[in-house]
Amino acid sequence: MFPTRAVWELVSQPFKRSQLGLFQGKTKQYGNNVPFSKQKTRRSWLPNIQQKRLPSQVLGENVRLKLTTRALKTIHKKGGLDNYLRETSGELLGHKGMELRIQLQDKVRETKTGRDWAHLKVQQKLFTEALYKTEPRILRDILAPRHATLLGARAVRVMAGKALKKKHAATPEETTAYLASARQYFLSKNLSLV
Repeated sequence: MFPTRAVWELVSQPFKRSQLGLFQGKTKQYGNNVPFSKQKTRRSWLPNIQQKRLPSQVLGENVRLKLTTRALKTIHKKGGLDNYLRETSGELLGHKGMELRIQLQDKVRETKTGRDWAHLKVQQKLFTEALYKTEPRILRDILAPRHATLLGARAVRVMAGKALKKKHAATPEETTAYLASARQYFLSKNLSLV
């Protein structure tokens, strides 16, 4: 009698420790020590595991993880933990990575329907008022560095898209051009953004 696939995958995992963190497919490797006398002795190599606290903008906290340096480089390349969890395949994430991905998706669903979505609408209204009624103080508050989050960036793109009369969010290039034109408008009226 053969074990079921789920049981076989659990039993045949060569490196179960990799399920407790983000190991990016790295596992324990085996080989030989070969000295001058050519008398081979078996040995193993463990992956380079580090314990880090990585910030998650969606979850709003620092997540404490065990991860390999390969996973850390990939997280840096993807632009943060949130993007890494969204874009990486489930096979490379492992058990802990999939848990974090589910938490991330739940939080995104929560924010779309909850308080943060209402906050996005308020930001959109303030941004529109700032551009049409030329109130530079409000525009300055919205574009302040403390609002520089993924949600804030998305909000600015949505607002720029609405101001440009588009059905969707503006592209980053369109948003940049739009904000530059708004800045020029304020400067031409001798209004300060700072």
